[in-house]
Amino acid sequence: MPIFAPVGHIFLTFLALVGRVTVFAGRTVGHMVTPPIYFRLIFKQMREIGYFSLPVVAMTTLFAGMVLALQSYSGFSRFSAESAVATVVVISMTRELGPVLAGLMVAGRVGAAIAAEIGTMRVTEQIDALVTLSTNPFKYLVVPRVIAGLITLPVLVLIGDIIGVLGGYLVGVNKLGFNDGSYIRNTFQYLEQLDVVSGLVKAAVFGFIITLMGCYHGYHSRGGAQGVGQATTNAVVSSSILILISNYIVTELFFSR
Repeated sequence: MPIFAPVGHIFLTFLALVGRVTVFAGRTVGHMVTPPIYFRLIFKQMREIGYFSLPVVAMTTLFAGMVLALQSYSGFSRFSAESAVATVVVISMTRELGPVLAGLMVAGRVGAAIAAEIGTMRVTEQIDALVTLSTNPFKYLVVPRVIAGLITLPVLVLIGDIIGVLGGYLVGVNKLGFNDGSYIRNTFQYLEQLDVVSGLVKAAVFGFIITLMGCYHGYHSRGGAQGVGQATTNAVVSSSILILISNYIVTELFFSR
C-alpha cells in the first residue's frame, strides 16, 4: 500500500547506512592490523584527541562528582544512609558517569573536528590527491585517528574518574561535614576492580565509535561547505547515539547476572 512506502524507504535507507558503516569499520580494522602503520601520525592524533580534550573532560567530571555527592546526600539523608554517599559517588563515576560524560564531551569536540577536517579534504579533492600519490587514505587519515581514540579515551576516563571522585570528596568533607578519613575509607571499601575495568572498556569502545563516525562522515561528505557542515553534525549526533546504545550493551555484558 502507498501508505507503507515511506516507512519502507526509511527502513531500507537505514539498512543501507548500517551496511556502509559496517564495511567502513571492517576496512578500518583490516588496515589497523596490517603494515604500514604511521606511528608519527598516531602520536600526533593522541595529542589532539587526548591532551587537548583533558581540560573539558576534567571540568565536566569534577562538577559531575560534586553534584552527585550533593544529590546522593539529599536522597540518602531521608533514610539515614549518609555514609553511602562516598560509595555511590565512586561507583557511579567509574561505571557510568566518567565514561559517558567523557565520551560525549570528546564526541562534541573531537568527532566534529575529525569530520570537518576530513570532509574539507574530500570536497577539496585532497583525498583524491593522496590516491594519486599512491598513499592509502585509510592508512593515512582513518587508522591513526581510530588507534589514537582507542588509546587515549581510557586514559582520559581514568583521569576523569579520579577528578570526579575528588570533586565528591571536596563537597563531602567541606560542605556536607564528612570526616575525611571515613570518607576515603568508604570510597575504597566497596569499590571493585570490575567497576574500574568496565568503565575503561566502555571508554575504549567510545573512542572507537567517536573516531570512526568522525572519519566515516567526513570521508563520505559531499556538496562543498554545506556538505562538510552536515557531515560534522551527523558525526556528533551519530557518535552520541551510539555511545548511549553501546553503553547499555557493555553494561549488560559486564553486570547481567
